[in-house]
Amino acid sequence: MIRRQQLWAGIVLVPALLSSALFVYGFIAWTSYASLTDWNTIRRVSGFLPPAPYLGLDNYQAVFATPRFWTNDVFANLVFTVVFVGGCILVGLLLAILIDQHIRAESVFRSIFLFPMALSFVVTGTVWAWILNPVEGVNVLLDGVGIGGIRETLLGIGVLQPLWHTLDALRVDLMRPGLTADPRAVVGAVALAAIWQMSGFVMALYLAGLRGVSDELREAGRVDGASEVAIYRRIVIPLLRPITVSAMVLLGYVSLKMFDLVFVLTRGGPALASDLPSIFMYETTFRGNQWARGAAVAVLMLIASAVVVVPYLRSELRRRTT
Repeated sequence: MIRRQQLWAGIVLVPALLSSALFVYGFIAWTSYASLTDWNTIRRVSGFLPPAPYLGLDNYQAVFATPRFWTNDVFANLVFTVVFVGGCILVGLLLAILIDQHIRAESVFRSIFLFPMALSFVVTGTVWAWILNPVEGVNVLLDGVGIGGIRETLLGIGVLQPLWHTLDALRVDLMRPGLTADPRAVVGAVALAAIWQMSGFVMALYLAGLRGVSDELREAGRVDGASEVAIYRRIVIPLLRPITVSAMVLLGYVSLKMFDLVFVLTRGGPALASDLPSIFMYETTFRGNQWARGAAVAVLMLIASAVVVVPYLRSELRRRTT
């Protein structure tokens, strides 16, 4: 009976294993080999190898020698990763703590915060491109429904002035043509849209962790005279460290391969202000017709993602086996 179940399990898994081997690992191997060749034109492929001479690491050397790759792509990706991961962790933890207070309509708020995660990054980029557009964005909507004066009212509140001025700066820099855009503002605008979409996912992770914290530990802290802030800072949040590490790894992986949100929202501009390695790979491959060099950029992105994900997976496997 057990062998029969194992046989059926193997039969069910064979299509998934074969498709993964071909369309994931097979294409990774094919791209890796293509990055070592002089494949820069569309020609008939004989067999499974690109129809081009072997060059070794010349394409990688050309990528590393490109100033755009270091000064724009890598730097912008690092800034985006720091802002994106830090913002998602902070917002997600705050939302989880608020929902963990057993508020009314908890399921409604949880669904609202999780809803952006159901959208694709293409939809998010389209929506936020409209929001951040100073000509067709929120101001036009407010004027259309007859409440355009609310912006001036909010600007009159001293506490909200820095927030509105920051949003205006992001919107202006994001849509500004030419070479005067501030890269920090543009990357911040892109990270803001990404945080809006992914913070609900982090909230769900933290909320599951908070529900697993024993009430006896919190009560013991209250008996010792600790405030609620101290309980979270010294008891609850340290217990959530594995979730924090998992969230950072997953979000870091997402940020390293981010393409669709940036492409829809900014196209890498203005003036390469939001240029990422994924945008560089796309333009090198499909606009510059340098297929092998684009494959080299793709392999570098894969290696960067593996550096983030593989140590985490190894530590998780080691923890489960001990």
